Amino acid sequence: MIFLGADHGGYHLKEKLKKWLKEWELVYEDLGNTDFDKDDDYPRYAFAVAESVANEEKKGKEYPYPWNKRPKGILICRSAIGMVIAANKIKGAKAGAAYNERMAKLSREHNDANILALSEDLVDEILIIRILKTWLDTEFSGEDRHKRRIRQIGEYEVKIQNSNNK
Repeated sequence: MIFLGADHGGYHLKEKLKKWLKEWELVYEDLGNTDFDKDDDYPRYAFAVAESVANEEKKGKEYPYPWNKRPKGILICRSAIGMVIAANKIKGAKAGAAYNERMAKLSREHNDANILALSEDLVDEILIIRILKTWLDTEFSGEDRHKRRIRQIGEYEVKIQNSNNK
């Protein structure tokens, strides 16, 4: 499942993206905004997508399992930056912005990013398609150094959560 979210700055690209995903026979769920609203705020959609990805990942088979079977998120706004900041507040979300194919590939290979943030304003449509395909087709490398770093982030998330529960 691919969860989609966009504010007004990414709404039009999200609608195109839904057509591409359908053509590629990929299942998605649109978490909003479902109508263009120039006054909406991106955190709402970033949180909805990140929570959905993190919750679905918890329900999945024992990690790691193949990327094509894992839940994913795609967020779109004008720059992609705000979406990444908001999404990464959710435990289990690993969001990264990609402005080219190399960034998309590295976000998967090195960081095991489960959410891709795209910029409607800064990247043209042809490149967006290439970024998206690269991200969807790239497995996590599984190299020890990358697993170690991701584990450190997860441990810190648990530490913060435990200190907030006291």
